[in-house]
Amino acid sequence: MAISQRSDGPIRIAMWSGPRNISTAMMRAFGARNDTWVVDEPFYAAYLAASGADHPMRAECLAAQPNDWREVTPALIGPTPHGRAIFYQKHMTHHMLPGFGLNWMSQCRNAFLIREPEAVLASYSRKRGEVELADIGFVQQSAIFEREADRLGRAPVVIDAKDVLADPAAMLSKLCAALLIGWTEEMLSWPAGRRETDGVWAPAWYEAVEQSTGFGPPPTKTAAKLPGHLQRLADLARPHYQALAKWKLS
Repeated sequence: MAISQRSDGPIRIAMWSGPRNISTAMMRAFGARNDTWVVDEPFYAAYLAASGADHPMRAECLAAQPNDWREVTPALIGPTPHGRAIFYQKHMTHHMLPGFGLNWMSQCRNAFLIREPEAVLASYSRKRGEVELADIGFVQQSAIFEREADRLGRAPVVIDAKDVLADPAAMLSKLCAALLIGWTEEMLSWPAGRRETDGVWAPAWYEAVEQSTGFGPPPTKTAAKLPGHLQRLADLARPHYQALAKWKLS
């Protein structure tokens, strides 16, 4: 059993990433802890409603969550569901459109999950045929990171997906230390299947993670070269990735 370092109230962890970035596997890892409750992309419907983006299962998403970002934030900074000591929040950076408030972040311990843009685009393009830079969240992640760094006066926590896959135990223990919570080996494995905490969009996006029982191995071969239009997006995203990568746990 993990013993978390609690202060005056629950520990809220906001993990910021783009899509196709082992973010759901990370949610599984935290959800395997007996002291933690997780929430899956709480701003997704608000993003869809405000942007008009045509995503898989759009209608189901809009029906399942608040469509106004202002209705989302009270639950993120209120009492932790089911009285758990830790409230882990999986956030997509591209969901935070201009005008969506971020002041609530100051009541969370914010961390940033990064992945090389070529790997993100190779995975994302298999799910959606048309991709724009804004869809993969690198620019937004960099801006949210800088905002949090300014608030803290230092770099917030950054962890790279490829490092987690290479050594899950080492990297998750370092992540827990950086977030000032206890480390537990419970985070390394979980039962296969869907969760009540998974977003309603899970059938469209979570096939691989639903079959998983832990973190998969790191890639053993170099990814195939991206088509020209995707490589151009990767080139645009790379400076934003590198800006955070220099601060990553290693």
